[in-house]
Amino acid sequence: MRILLALAALLALTACGLSPMYAGGANSASAQGLAAVEIPAIQGRGGWLVKNALDQRLGVGGKTAPQYRLDVRLDDSLEALGVLNDDTISRERRILRARYQLIEIATGAVLLDATAGSDAGIDVVSSEYATIAAEQKALENLALEVADRMATQVALTLRAQRPAQP
Repeated sequence: MRILLALAALLALTACGLSPMYAGGANSASAQGLAAVEIPAIQGRGGWLVKNALDQRLGVGGKTAPQYRLDVRLDDSLEALGVLNDDTISRERRILRARYQLIEIATGAVLLDATAGSDAGIDVVSSEYATIAAEQKALENLALEVADRMATQVALTLRAQRPAQP
C-alpha cells in the first residue's frame, strides 16, 4: 500500500510542471544567463560585501561576454532602538536595503527593477570594541542575505527570459 501511495505521489509531482532551475549544470540556460551578468562596483563597505557575495552566487568569472548589467544602490543605516533612563542606547538595529536593476546591455532594456533588504538587532554593551564588532558582523550577515535574495530574483528573471532548452 505504501509503495502505491509513493508512486501516486511521484506521478502527481511530475504532472505539476516544476523543473529544477539548474537542471543541466553549468550548461543550463539559467547558469549561462547568470554567468553573463556584469556587476559594477558598489559604494561602501556594505557594497563591497554585497558585490563579492553576488559574484560568488552568480558565478561571475569573465567566462562569457557580459549580456546583462546589475546596477545596485545600497542604503545602510544604523538606528537606536532601546534607550535607557540615563539616555544611553542599549539596542541598535542595522538595516541594509538594496535597489537594483537588471539591464540588458545590448538594448538598454530594464528586465528587473526591484528591492531587497534585511535588518538585524544589535545589543550595545559597555565595551565599544564589542559593539563595533557586532555592528560589522551584522553588516556581513545582512550583505549575504541581501545578495541571496537578489541572486534568486535575478535567476528567476533570466530563467523567464531564456526558457530551458529540451
